[in-house]
Formats: sequence, C-alpha cells, structure tokens
Amino acid sequence: MNKYPEIVEDIIELLKSFPGIGARGAERMILAMLKWPDDKLQHLSGLLQALPERVTFCPECGNISSDGEHCYICRSHSRNATIICVVENFSQIISLEKSAFFKGLYHVLGGKLAPLAGQGSEDLKIAELVERVKKHNITEIILALSSDIEGQATAIYLAQILQPLNVKVSRLAQGLPAGSDLSYADSATLAVALNNRTIM
Repeated sequence: MNKYPEIVEDIIELLKSFPGIGARGAERMILAMLKWPDDKLQHLSGLLQALPERVTFCPECGNISSDGEHCYICRSHSRNATIICVVENFSQIISLEKSAFFKGLYHVLGGKLAPLAGQGSEDLKIAELVERVKKHNITEIILALSSDIEGQATAIYLAQILQPLNVKVSRLAQGLPAGSDLSYADSATLAVALNNRTIM
C-alpha cells in the first residue's frame, strides 16, 4: 500500500529519474512542493509545459538554444571558428564552458557508438560534422568523448572519417584529475596517466 496519494507517488517516480536524485531526495522535493502556494506550483507547471516549445537545439552545433535560433556560442564573434570540440551531449558543453579555457566552437554528436544498445554511426551527427569541416575553414577537431570502450571506439571511428579532410584531429588528455592524491587513483587511471606523461 502506498503511503502517499497516487499522484504524489507518480511524481516521486518521475523525480527519481533525474541524475543524482534517489527515492528519499525525490520524496523531500515533492513534500517541499506541497508546501508551496498555488501560484508558485502553477508557475512551475506553466514553465514545464512551455519547455519543449521554448528550448530547442542549435541548428549548427546541437547545443540547447531557444526558438530554433543558433546558440550563444555559435552567435559569438569572439570564438575561434576554426576549432571544433566534439562532445557526446549538450550537457558536456556546459562543463567545458565552466573551465573558461576553450574558446572554439562545439559539435554535439548525440551519443556514441554503442552497437549493443543499437546505436550506430547513422544515429549520430557524424555527417553534419563532416559537412561543417568541408564547408568552413576548420583546422582542428578536438574529440572530447568518454574514456570508456564506446567513447574510444567512437573517437577512433571519427579520426578515420576525418583523416582525408586535411584537418588536425586531437583528443583530450586523460589521466589523473588536478589536485588528486595518487594513492586513491585506480590502476586503469594510473596506466593512462603514465602513457600520456609529458616532458618537463
């Protein structure tokens, strides 16, 4: 027997699908919302209903945008338009932008090669990436993909596709995180760090 009304249980189940939100966190969120005044709940409801219409994807790079417009990065004249950083999804752009280091453009693949999950090259925005390289004066493609098997396979596949286009293809360095204690690193991370060591 449910301890909450069915609608509350349904909302808890939905909230649990958010990254990092477990059953207890979802429960706390809905219980806090039940204390909100009606106008605040209606405002949240209206924003959620408008979300699919007001948030779209940039037709150039695939980042989130609004009303079918180009995203703020593609519209910027201060970005280096000759370098494209390839990511799996738009949330990774946000992480890279927080570093305030990369000043080029992005390209969202929409995932990575995962044959066991039924995701092949035709499901990714690879043709669009090739078209961008051909159409614009792109000098370098940076592959910022996951370090798991699927991410590595996707990086290798993209490098092979891009090789004939006379563009430099690089990959993010991998290894120990900045400020980390060596004694807490796993063996795979240490192996990658040793393999990608730099001359001082």
